[in-house]
Amino acid sequence: MCRSIKTLRPPVLPEEATEEEITAAALQYVRKVSGFRAPAAHNREVFDRAVAEIAASTGKLLAGLEVRGAAKSAPRPVASGG
Repeated sequence: MCRSIKTLRPPVLPEEATEEEITAAALQYVRKVSGFRAPAAHNREVFDRAVAEIAASTGKLLAGLEVRGAAKSAPRPVASGG
């Protein structure tokens, strides 16, 4: 779908995805789905809220995935999205 969204889980990334990487992927997703690179002022709040919610869900997804053959690491805090 979005070629600029990269896989954020090990072993594709050598380390766990950062909050910045997760937010960047969420932003790319919202841009693609909405069709807007940058929203108009009257859409900014809903656009930003969608990015935050998708980033939070992505963080939860990545924290919950078990990748076979990958070294186990301590769980990391999940972004609150708010």
